[in-house]
Amino acid sequence: MSRSAVRRIVLAARPHGRPQLSDFRLEEAALPEPGAGEVLLRVLYLSLDPYMRGRMNAGRSYAKPVELGEVMTGEAIAAVLASNHPEYHEGDVVLAGTGWRTHAALNGSALRKIDPSRAPLTTRLGVLGMPGFTAYGGLHAIGKPQPGETVAVAAASGAVGSLVVQLAKIAGARSVGIAGGPEKCAYLTTELGCDAAVDHRDPDFPRLLAAACPAGIDIYFENVGGAVWQAVLPLLNDHARVPVCGLIAQYNAVRHEGPDRLPATMREILSRSLTVRGYLNYEFLPDYFDAFLRDVGAGVCEGRIRYREDIVDGLENAPQKFIDMLDGKNFGKVLVRVARAET
Repeated sequence: MSRSAVRRIVLAARPHGRPQLSDFRLEEAALPEPGAGEVLLRVLYLSLDPYMRGRMNAGRSYAKPVELGEVMTGEAIAAVLASNHPEYHEGDVVLAGTGWRTHAALNGSALRKIDPSRAPLTTRLGVLGMPGFTAYGGLHAIGKPQPGETVAVAAASGAVGSLVVQLAKIAGARSVGIAGGPEKCAYLTTELGCDAAVDHRDPDFPRLLAAACPAGIDIYFENVGGAVWQAVLPLLNDHARVPVCGLIAQYNAVRHEGPDRLPATMREILSRSLTVRGYLNYEFLPDYFDAFLRDVGAGVCEGRIRYREDIVDGLENAPQKFIDMLDGKNFGKVLVRVARAET
């Protein structure tokens, strides 16, 4: 690739179930010239997140789907190469919705400047970025944890869940993490301070989860759905709260399989006065974002809040890493290192 070319990954086909590598296409294009008010960016780190799977579908959703031939959507940390915007200069580092590409020219009004001295750059795509605020907003606005309550968290070793389990402990609650595999479960208890961790891949998972929650579950932070939800539902206490952040076990589903469990679920919601609420993190920006940056930012800087990142090098490896993430093969926040900051 020449230095004047951009590499980008576009949506080549809409997935039927689990995405395949053939659903993506790596292309080259000319390096754009920034127009009036625009900034030319070199992408350093690209964030891969489960929500992107929904954007690959054509159906109605909370956001516009990626069209065939369009660059895959995504947020990135990028360096300014050239600027026609008065607030940005060469060498600045910004948070930007560049999508899956090496360079982009974007309007300066859509960027957010980052101070690299405050925290590692990558945290602005993870624990101090969208996933972190998703955890903070959902837990505090919907879950409202109280001291002594039990908080169970699905996908607890991931970018969102790993912060939820720590925030639950900070709030004085008992924190129970649910993750896939012994290594992730050990990380939850030894590194993140969970009171218990349960492997959802264990054939005896429902019984193990019940044993880990002897007083029931007051808050269940939902990231998964499917069989995990079915094991949690009987354990929910009266007036339990369920922030529904994601349903990754169902994102690749082509059609509903198995018995219709909705009537039984609705009966439990009614009889136990459950609060089950889906949300999008930006709903809570006005009321919670400043507190999030203050509380979580201080916790990260002081080492009280821990995080883990799963980084792959090279934009060309983004599709496989994305597929692996949907299969649960990641361990921590998934990032693609597109370029080194010093290059």
